[in-house]
Amino acid sequence: MTDSSKFSRREVVTGLAATAGAFLMPSAARATEAAKVSTAARGAAGAVGTAYAPKIYTAHEYATVRALVDEVIPKDAKSGSATDAGVPEFMDTMLDLEPNMRVAHRGGLAWLDHECRRRYAKDFVTCTTAERHAVLDDIAYPAKAKPEFAAGVNWFNSFRDFTATGFFTSEMGVTDIGYMGNTPVMNWDGCPPENYTRLGTQKP
Repeated sequence: MTDSSKFSRREVVTGLAATAGAFLMPSAARATEAAKVSTAARGAAGAVGTAYAPKIYTAHEYATVRALVDEVIPKDAKSGSATDAGVPEFMDTMLDLEPNMRVAHRGGLAWLDHECRRRYAKDFVTCTTAERHAVLDDIAYPAKAKPEFAAGVNWFNSFRDFTATGFFTSEMGVTDIGYMGNTPVMNWDGCPPENYTRLGTQKP
């Protein structure tokens, strides 16, 4: 574990309050780097039959992140879940590369547990699905959220963006959106006729 694991609960909650819940998102270059590093680490762990060992998250935080990212991007008929895509490993790697993200991000995880305990006397990971959704419904929709949940709303917006960044920089996410990359075209017959029709013009 790094020194970041020594943050106290008071420190992370204070950090959440200082940033109003939001945390900076990684640049595209940093996200690409994190995706490569985390994919390699995940593969190395899998090759020897072990699970990925978080560098930054505590075991409890890591379990919370794994549960929460799958609430944001669950498995569907088209692709796997955020956890299947390696998003928790991506986030942990990103926090390792970008220390300035840690306090607000981890403070939000602490806030989520605090809110769950206030309502149900349980941490987020031990809440039922219905209990989790009741809490998330209060912070997932900014236009409808009550003012007292403003910090939670800001944090969850950042967390949701972070999850999407991790998912869509993974191989699974790239496949999910149908990105084909630099695919060679063996025969070029010009713009398809249907595109001229859609634009209201004709092929010259």
